[in-house]
Amino acid sequence: MQYQLKINGETRTVDAEPGTPLLWVLRDGLELTGTKFGCGVAYCGACTVHVDGSPTRSCQTFIEDLVDSEITTIEGAQDKVAQAVQAAWREKDVVQCGWCQSGQIMSAIGLLSENPKPSDDEIKDYMQGNACRCVTYVRINDAVKLASQKLEA
Repeated sequence: MQYQLKINGETRTVDAEPGTPLLWVLRDGLELTGTKFGCGVAYCGACTVHVDGSPTRSCQTFIEDLVDSEITTIEGAQDKVAQAVQAAWREKDVVQCGWCQSGQIMSAIGLLSENPKPSDDEIKDYMQGNACRCVTYVRINDAVKLASQKLEA
């Protein structure tokens, strides 16, 4: 079946069976491989993208539910908040293996878009749905705080 989806500001036509997770449409159908497969059950957060501006687990979001939605992947995250988060990630040298990082970054963008000055507890609460195999949580939290400061400046 064909679906038209708005992904990263561009309308794309994809062939997929109903019930196909967005993750596989992005990775296999559109070759947008920045979004990662982690657990497949929406637990780890590696597959996080934005749907209508909200962080969403793409492994459990089905193609037929997205026809009128705006989807943003890590490749399309380019607004002011995204730029601040990406710069902070580099400055704090967050990445180790990198597998979780696109999901972490998309969640951080979501947090700072909703709450540009989160407290430490708010950062922890918001980001806790993203697992990091390398346990870089301290650097992740520091990068979110730095990105918040960059947005203030």
